[in-house]
Amino acid sequence: MSSFVGVLVSDQWLQSQFTQVELRTLKSKYVSERTQSGHVTVRNLPSIYKKLKAFSELLTEDEIRNVMAESYANMDEEIDFESFLRGHLNLQARAVAKDGGSKSSSSFLKTATTTVHHAINESEKASYVAHINNYLAEDKFMSQFLPIDPSTDALFDLAKDGVLLCKLINIAVPGTIDERAINTKRVLNPWERNENHTLGLNSAKAIGCTVVNIGTQDLVEGRPYLVLGLISQIIKIQMLADLNLKKTPELVELVEDDKDVEELISLAPEKVLLKWMNFHLKKVGYEKEVTNFSTDLKDGGAYAYLLNALAPEVAGPSALTTTDPTERANMILEQAEKLDCKKFLTSKDIVEGSPNLNLAFVAQIFQHRNGLTADTSKMSFAEMMTDDVETSREERCFRLWINSLGITTYVNNLFEDVRNGWVLLEVLDKVSPGSVNWKLATKPPIQMPFRKVENCNQVIKIGKDLNLSLVNIAGNDLVQGNKKLLLAFLWQLMRFNMLQLLKNLRSQSNEITDAYILNWANEKVKKAGKTSQMESFKDKNLSSGVFFLELLSAVEPRVVNWSLVTKGETDEDKKANATYIISVARKLGCSIFLLPEDIMEVNQKMILILTASIMHWSLKRHQHRHQPGESTPVVSPRASVDGNIETDVAHEISELAINDTPSEEPSST
Repeated sequence: MSSFVGVLVSDQWLQSQFTQVELRTLKSKYVSERTQSGHVTVRNLPSIYKKLKAFSELLTEDEIRNVMAESYANMDEEIDFESFLRGHLNLQARAVAKDGGSKSSSSFLKTATTTVHHAINESEKASYVAHINNYLAEDKFMSQFLPIDPSTDALFDLAKDGVLLCKLINIAVPGTIDERAINTKRVLNPWERNENHTLGLNSAKAIGCTVVNIGTQDLVEGRPYLVLGLISQIIKIQMLADLNLKKTPELVELVEDDKDVEELISLAPEKVLLKWMNFHLKKVGYEKEVTNFSTDLKDGGAYAYLLNALAPEVAGPSALTTTDPTERANMILEQAEKLDCKKFLTSKDIVEGSPNLNLAFVAQIFQHRNGLTADTSKMSFAEMMTDDVETSREERCFRLWINSLGITTYVNNLFEDVRNGWVLLEVLDKVSPGSVNWKLATKPPIQMPFRKVENCNQVIKIGKDLNLSLVNIAGNDLVQGNKKLLLAFLWQLMRFNMLQLLKNLRSQSNEITDAYILNWANEKVKKAGKTSQMESFKDKNLSSGVFFLELLSAVEPRVVNWSLVTKGETDEDKKANATYIISVARKLGCSIFLLPEDIMEVNQKMILILTASIMHWSLKRHQHRHQPGESTPVVSPRASVDGNIETDVAHEISELAINDTPSEEPSST
């Protein structure tokens, strides 16, 4: 793989409109003009744009100049790269309109109005509707809209206000969203609707969903394939939640020794589910190995044997002896219903090998009858693998952060998945584009141990180049799985990333430091007329949560409902405030991965990232509002909450979702 040099754009929506190939081309044109002239002004733009293939045949230089004049009164005004990109998008829309959207248009001309048709799997849709009708039937707010009719588009209409997405996330991972932060009026205005979607999308990322190239406006419009894609991921997380040793320690029965336990811990939940299924099938003499949830299950044989192994009292021999796949599938579903497994798929889905629905069905069987026993002789292996609470929380935070960056490898277990060095190289390439020499890297699967060491040695080298503190740390420490050193490395990398993002937003030459962020937060709260201040990021008074609620209110006065806030004097009140803080921050657009306990216990690292994320959102909104020649709509046209591999890392730390509402200029210290 050749070395990749990425182009960072601090505005995540702007970044999402271009591929890296396009960005590098445009950056080259911009830099070339700046090198020749010393700077780029509005007057220079027509000649630059005219040379681009996208516009050369569609717009004259005079037409381009007239378009520029509509946005800029002063032709000698200096233009930065982001303004250059915005000008390109403006021209792009004009060129498409003039060309009539013909197929001969350049690939650069890809406006937001382009319609792409995505096929909807009606069977999956019906299954998800049944799931929603079942799990949200008792919800006080949602019950008025249920049951949903799967034969209509009612699901997509219901999703447009954002409440459904938030409710499903809380079903999948209870407590993720403080429901007091959800706007649940019967009729929502655009602002409130946008807040719900921003909260939902950021919370989806916080439970492990991969959110690729999707924004709040996509959900406001109820785009079916995007809505179904998100719901599918959320339901999958819910159905697979118990497939780990912490939730189901009986899973140790699947392995023989501590080495196998380590391997089990590193497996993705769906792989654990397959391992569990094959464990039972082997015991009852099923000769085939199930390797997927599609073709291997089509004939229903594996299901018939599995139910006979787990519930012989309801299964019987009939499903084993019949030769017709559809007939067998019907018998399997009837038997599963006797185990209280809800009928969310049909015999047709089994016969056709629907992977998503089969996965959910097997997971449901596991939930109701896993057939495992607590083998105390093996429990010691599981206990050996248990981390302390703080380590476990940090593992979760960094794992979710890494997955949010849009790297190609999905991390299931941080400590196991990074030991070959490849994932860390992918992260470094996101945080510092072009820093990785891919010619010297080895992509998994890696058979030879020294190749893993080579990858990790390059990780350490790049870390030192970024001035991270890596004294007495070698690549082999990462290969060996030294948890303490890995967490220290990732914390520094996350902090470096955050400081770089903030630095990119400042017009002054101020160095962005921890103290700078601290002073900004204190000044912001003080200017809002509040009295709370924090002495440091480990100030024990922060445990009440009051300071962060005042800070959030300072950057956006309407976002905090003070009638829901307590003084934070008891542990119960502190947790209520902390949970509310996280949901309010996500509702604004901050993509954060901390837990309420991190605020209650004043985890210095997480407190810094939380403060910096709020600062990033505030500065980002201010910068967007002051882009020359832009209108200020109520809601961002495409506030992208994105995991795309080509998307700017900036929005993976702090999403800008409502980026154009009135606010005071952020104070500088």
